[in-house]
Amino acid sequence: MDDLSEAQRPGGAAEIISLPHRPQPMPVMFDRRELDKILQIYARMVGAGEWRDYAIDSFGDHSVFSIYRRHSEHPLYRVEKNPKLARKQGAFSVMSANGVVLKRGHDLASVLAVFNKSLKLIDS
Repeated sequence: MDDLSEAQRPGGAAEIISLPHRPQPMPVMFDRRELDKILQIYARMVGAGEWRDYAIDSFGDHSVFSIYRRHSEHPLYRVEKNPKLARKQGAFSVMSANGVVLKRGHDLASVLAVFNKSLKLIDS
């Protein structure tokens, strides 16, 4: 090979090297059925006056549904979907405000069962 730089080559053009095209992975999002399950519980808790606002965020590799008591606070709960954990602990998890995992699993309905309140008998 000769010791000519790109500028000294005839025509002065640099060589263009094309790399094979790699498709970008689709961002992780909640699908319609998953959002329906989450929003059913959200609507019930809004009706009870416990929750007031929510946010849905997608970070590419995982998605988060944040639940707020008031919109100016930190989220009270976070429902996360992380497919990287699907084979290990399960793709879905519910976390509290301080980051403690309340429930984790493969099935969203069973993970959301954390929000089902059981009736308690009170003796007077």
